[in-house]
Amino acid sequence: MLRKIKNIIPQEFHTRAFIVAITVLLRAILNFFGIAMLVPLLMLILDFEALQSNHIVRYVYDFLGCKSHSQFVIATALAIVGFIALKNMMNLWLYKYERNFTYDLYGNLSRRLFVDYYRRGLLFVSERNSTELSRNVNIVCLNFVIGVLKPAAAIVGEIIPFALIIVAIIFYDPTASLLLALTFVPAVWIYYSFVKERLLKYGAEENQAQREKFRNVAESFRGYTDVEISNAFPQIISSFNRATDRLVAMRKRDATLSTIPQGITETSLAAGMATLIIIGAFMPERKIGLVFGLFAVAAVRLLPSIRNILTSLTAIRYNLHTIDTLSDISNDKIEIDNSSERIHLHQQMEVRNISFRYTKNAQSVIEDFSLTIKQGERIGIRGASGAGKSTLMNLLLGLYAPDKGEILIDGIKLDQTTRRKWQNSVGYVPQSVFLLDSTLLENIALGVPSEKIDRERVMEVLKMASLTEFVERLPDGLNSSIGEAGCRVSGGERQRIGIARALYKRPDILFFDEATSSLDRTTEQSINSSIEELSRNNQNITIVAIAHRETSLEYCDRIINIEKL
Repeated sequence: MLRKIKNIIPQEFHTRAFIVAITVLLRAILNFFGIAMLVPLLMLILDFEALQSNHIVRYVYDFLGCKSHSQFVIATALAIVGFIALKNMMNLWLYKYERNFTYDLYGNLSRRLFVDYYRRGLLFVSERNSTELSRNVNIVCLNFVIGVLKPAAAIVGEIIPFALIIVAIIFYDPTASLLLALTFVPAVWIYYSFVKERLLKYGAEENQAQREKFRNVAESFRGYTDVEISNAFPQIISSFNRATDRLVAMRKRDATLSTIPQGITETSLAAGMATLIIIGAFMPERKIGLVFGLFAVAAVRLLPSIRNILTSLTAIRYNLHTIDTLSDISNDKIEIDNSSERIHLHQQMEVRNISFRYTKNAQSVIEDFSLTIKQGERIGIRGASGAGKSTLMNLLLGLYAPDKGEILIDGIKLDQTTRRKWQNSVGYVPQSVFLLDSTLLENIALGVPSEKIDRERVMEVLKMASLTEFVERLPDGLNSSIGEAGCRVSGGERQRIGIARALYKRPDILFFDEATSSLDRTTEQSINSSIEELSRNNQNITIVAIAHRETSLEYCDRIINIEKL
């Protein structure tokens, strides 16, 4: 587990992690001295005569010019209070460094996991539940740092002073130290042995329940219309309730388990004191007073330490599932390719004998396919559902990599190193255009910071996409919000916004992936006419359109038929 945790922590945090380990050690030592300083005070009160034989104590006594035992006790007490106040201030300063490390690490892991998921590509994202990925990025990373790392540091910070106190008290009185060890160590062992497997099970079950709840909520809102018309909400809320009930049950059990440490430690303390009283019956009165005092002072400090240790063990065990989720996170440097460099299409795009399958054991979707697209051509790709048209489109866009063969743009191979440059030259209009819950302006210039949007270019592409009248009807024009997922625009307007977005970046080639298949016939003809007019007015732009109806490709120069394998 420690190796997995080390691998999760990015390289740039290793030095800070080492410093945190030092701060934890320093805080533990300070906490030890905080309690250790009380022991001499106790000795002064209970056995001053024995201390007088100590030459160091005698030297301090004479140096302070004390005239009596009482003056020395008062001076010592004030010094101890001052030291403890200074110790707490230093503790706070050291803790701030630990706090900053913890939450900086959370931010880094969250960003890193987000980028890592995104970099794995369309195939990875499409095979997984987006709600689960979102929860991993936002929740699991946080649970890892506050549910695993912080408790681990807390355990180390409590065990060190515990051990030091036991060792220190041995020098004063072995009986008290032995009794302290026998009081608290078995309590920790009994508790952890009892709950460790339960905590692992409860943590995994809660994680699963949380995932189901997130998925139910996201799907019910994302597909509200279909859910409502199909009367699917009762089934969704039933699934939500089952997940919630499991989650509540897990939380109840966890709450119960979290109260056990207090009971165990208090019972152990009572048993230790009872044992001490029984032993005291056979010891001199002064001796039992000293032993009892040492035991009481140490126990007051160690009691919360033991509770913290047990609580931290509970938290770690409960959140162990986060380690598995984050164990394969990439430790590569976070770099986002924001280059505007392009691979321009001046001559032709060649598809040479490409094959593709989604998994190793799956049947090929595309097998030994070749195609040449000349610059300025209007190419239609037609085929039945499942023939591999959209897969081919994703290969041409660089979203998938072929298993065999290659794709060349003016002789330059399309691969991971050139994909971004190619995509900068590409305009893409899918069957269902993705829209932000934002303004029309920001949706057209998708990915461009608001202050850098070229409004004149936006107006140009709106005219090219036949959206001028639509914008004039909007209450705030380009600054009008179009709602979540474009809920305030029609299907035809959505597709035209997609065309305007594709044109905004001045592409060399436009890809239309079933861009009109979900529209009524009249709207489809209108948009196809707009595409044809666009092509006539911009003859340098290459167009590749995919459809399953030949009538949707009437404006194309030639049509390629793809047969289902």
